[in-house]
Amino acid sequence: MQQHAQYRYDLLKDIEFPWPIADMVHQHHERIDGSGYPLGLKGNAILPEAKVLAVADMLEAMSTNRPYRFAPGLPLAIAQIKSESGKQLDADVVAAAVRLFGEKQSLELAGYDIQS
Repeated sequence: MQQHAQYRYDLLKDIEFPWPIADMVHQHHERIDGSGYPLGLKGNAILPEAKVLAVADMLEAMSTNRPYRFAPGLPLAIAQIKSESGKQLDADVVAAAVRLFGEKQSLELAGYDIQS
């Protein structure tokens, strides 16, 4: 399971992108405190884009159903990223994600259809 970041990196590394996509994908399971994988990077050694992917990945994984389990849901996912803010996940990225989901919820409560 932990090798998927390496496999995806290997698939993408020879494709020319205007951004370091392969490295972003390679680092998306790295953690601010160094507890991640596959490279054991920590803090500023992790690409900012990979830090965004890490938060997005955790939110997506916890808010969508899997064949082997039902999703805990977005509120629990947001609580989880908040609890990992500054530890495993970048605090600024977590704050931005929480702010965005707060704005989305406010718009929905106000009657706006944000799906379109």
